[in-house]
Order: sequence, then structure tokens, then C-alpha cells
Amino acid sequence: MSKMKALAFESHGPLENIRLMELPQPEPGPGEVLVQIHAAALNRLDLWVMEGWPGLKLKLPHIPGSDGAGVVVAVGPAAIGPGVTRFAIGDRVAINPTICNDPLDRFARRGYDNLCDDFAIFGEHVAGFYAEYAAVPQRNLLKLPDGITFEAAAAASLVFVTAWHSLITRGRLQPGESVLIVGAGGGVNTAAMQIAQLAGAGPILVVGSSTDKLALAKELGADILIDRREVDWSRETYRLTGKQGVDVVVDNVGAATFQSSLRALKRGGRLLTVGNSSGPHIEIDNRFIFGKHLSIIGSTMGTSVDYETVMGLIFQGKLRPIIDSVYPLEEGGKALQRLSEGDVVGKLVLRIRQEN
Repeated sequence: MSKMKALAFESHGPLENIRLMELPQPEPGPGEVLVQIHAAALNRLDLWVMEGWPGLKLKLPHIPGSDGAGVVVAVGPAAIGPGVTRFAIGDRVAINPTICNDPLDRFARRGYDNLCDDFAIFGEHVAGFYAEYAAVPQRNLLKLPDGITFEAAAAASLVFVTAWHSLITRGRLQPGESVLIVGAGGGVNTAAMQIAQLAGAGPILVVGSSTDKLALAKELGADILIDRREVDWSRETYRLTGKQGVDVVVDNVGAATFQSSLRALKRGGRLLTVGNSSGPHIEIDNRFIFGKHLSIIGSTMGTSVDYETVMGLIFQGKLRPIIDSVYPLEEGGKALQRLSEGDVVGKLVLRIRQEN
């Protein structure tokens, strides 16, 4: 059996547990292709998977990494035949991180494959892309135009489909609506700023605590910058909007900011959340919710239609992933350490194979 290099861990725990290993190279099964991974992007999800949580059962050693892009090098047996496969050896591809193995699932039939009963995410529930090769269902692949690098494709996938599904599909953001984005530097939020601007929303307010991150937010479409080191940002939002509040708040921080986000909304406003980087347990003053007719809208990942739509906009140059730094696979532990420290603007990417 062929071997491959992979960054993996054999037990949950601290970052020191992850290391470069030689593991068996996967073989594509029915409906799958083998992708030679050229780039993989890091997400905070990778850190949480390494730490583990009750109910998370993984086949060890486990390879993290939900974002990947590369080249098709082999095709599984059942993926051959007229009208069945859309991919051939040599195709450059991006990989949708959301897995739904049953196209006849009750949700998948309605277009909500991210709600499938067997819903999974590469790198969280099954082996991910911190490796030289990955076996991937062909339905998860999207052909890359020649002008898009593997690093850009990997950096875009999870954060842009997540932000698009939250803002557009679930949040139904409309032109002219005001938006407050809590956090200026993360991948989902830098995607959300661009999507909000593209949708015609405005004004777009961004809360941050770093001069560099706020400067980037301005470049990506923010109309108003709020430095939370200087002011109470929810009160400042209220003041800047003429004591009205905003239509939509994007809050993926969770416990530390949720109550302030509710305060920043106008009557009938919507709070969109896809994460809880500061913790999942939130104390809420329910008077804000019923008294102001507020809606809290959660979502995870996105549908295959969301993925194809938002990646198409990236391919057209209308949206762009923000890449902080690129590391070789051998320095993946160093990249994860930096991610855990939080001093990152945009995405960290692993270059696993140099593009010719």
C-alpha cells in the first residue's frame, strides 16, 4: 500500500499531539476521486477537533483540515461512465467541505444538504486535508479556473460558504439594510464584509480591536469602523445609527458579545450566528428578544448551491479570500500555534505541493 505524508494526531489534547506522519494513501471508492492536495487552509475548528469534545468519535490517527484544493489523480470505479463523472485525471479542483452522502435524504431533496441526517464536515468527522492525498466524493468537487491558485481556493471554501449561507440564504440580507459585523480579522467576517457590500447592504459597521484589522475592514467595504478598545461598541452603534440600531448583526464570537449584539439591533432586527469562539454558553436578557421583535438565526456551513454560487463569485473576482501567511506542511504545527494565539488577519494556508 502506498504511503503519504500527513499532519495528524493519535489522541486528543494539546497542539503538541499533532505531528507529521506517514499514513496509508487512501483509495477512491465508488463515486469518489483521489485528489492530490496542493493547499489546505486552517480554521479554528481544527483546534477544537484536536481538543475533542463529548460525543466526537474519530478514527485515529485523525487528519484535520476542512479546506482543500488540488488535482484529480485517480477516479473510483463507480465514477466511470457516461453522464456519471464530471471530472477527469488532471482536473484542478476545489473541495466543498460539507458532506451529505445521501442525495435522497429528506433535506437534500429540498436543497438543504447541510441539514442531512448523515451531515459531516471534512476534517471534523472524517479525515481532512492536512495530507498529500484525499479521497473525495465527486459531488464535493468544483473545477478551478486556471487563474485561481490552490491557496486561494482552499482559503475561500469554508469561510465564504459559511458567510454566504448565513447572510444571504438564511439571513435574507436586502439592499440598503444596515449590518454590524462583530470582529474584523477572522476568515468568516472578512468574507461577510465583502458579501454584505456585494449585496448592496449599508451602512456596514465593523467592530475590531486592531488598527491593522480595522484598516483591512475599511478596504473590504466597511463604512464605519468601531474600535472596541476605545468605546462600548453596542452603545456606539446605537449612537451612530441615530438611536435606531442596525438591521442585522453578524456575531460568531458567542458568550462574550451576544448580549451586546442584541442591544445593537433595531426593532425587528436579526442576529446571525455561525460560531462561538468565546464559548457556547450564553446568558440572554429575553426582554430584548420579545420586546424588540428580534430574530436569532443560526446556521452551519452551507448548501452545495451556496458553495457553487459563492465560489463562482470568487472565480469572477467579485469576492476575494484574505490570506495572512502560507506555510509548508512541515510547519503546520507552527501555523496552528499562531492560529491559537489569535494574531491572524484572514487565513493561514498550508502549501502541500508546489504548483508547476
